[in-house]
Amino acid sequence: MANAGEMAIHRLIEKPKTVYRSAEITINQISPNTFQHISYLATNDFGKVSCNGLIVRDKNEVLIFDTPTNDKSAEALIQWVTKTLDCQIKAIVPTHFHNDCLGGLQAFHAQGIPSIAHELSIQLAKQNDMVLPQTGFTEAMELKLGNERVLLRFFGEGHTKDNIVAFFPKEKVLFGGCLIKEINATKGFLGDANVKAWSTTVQKVKEAYPAVHWVIPGHGEVGNCNLLDYTIQLFAK
Repeated sequence: MANAGEMAIHRLIEKPKTVYRSAEITINQISPNTFQHISYLATNDFGKVSCNGLIVRDKNEVLIFDTPTNDKSAEALIQWVTKTLDCQIKAIVPTHFHNDCLGGLQAFHAQGIPSIAHELSIQLAKQNDMVLPQTGFTEAMELKLGNERVLLRFFGEGHTKDNIVAFFPKEKVLFGGCLIKEINATKGFLGDANVKAWSTTVQKVKEAYPAVHWVIPGHGEVGNCNLLDYTIQLFAK
């Protein structure tokens, strides 16, 4: 039987609440201490694409996963977090090396906010002449946030060679990034993908976090573990 805290989280997720909107970014509250940030990327193949990131909070500290797509949008996000949430940003974590994850990284560095990424993300960003995350890890890393923790983990290749996921145990929120697809999504951009490994990688994610409540994909609508199942099936064909 669900406890009172879990029931409160369930009520919130039924309809994520938009708490901020501007020309650059939109911010939706998913659960009491997690927020989806949305920015936009102009692409040749897919037009204007909305791109998701995640803000996780405990006490007066936050961690942010994936930057908005450019420095201007990143500055808007930083200002909202520091002024409206009245929180300190402990770190920014790009979940892979594409622009929809670290296109606004310089704005965070300019504010003295440290960045953390998989070692492969740093290597690939360097190869592509992008702003480099400052601290790397290989398989897994645990970040302290207030009295809580957030888990970073690399499960294998999929959308890219370096895609990682982040899990917030307190509210059972998984940020899947572009490794995870929204329901009814197409396979999307495959230029850096390992299509053969993708399903196996997501299956490992599903097995590692069986109690996950909410899943945030890299693009599109927030869902639950059904997004993991959909992604597994999409790339198993």
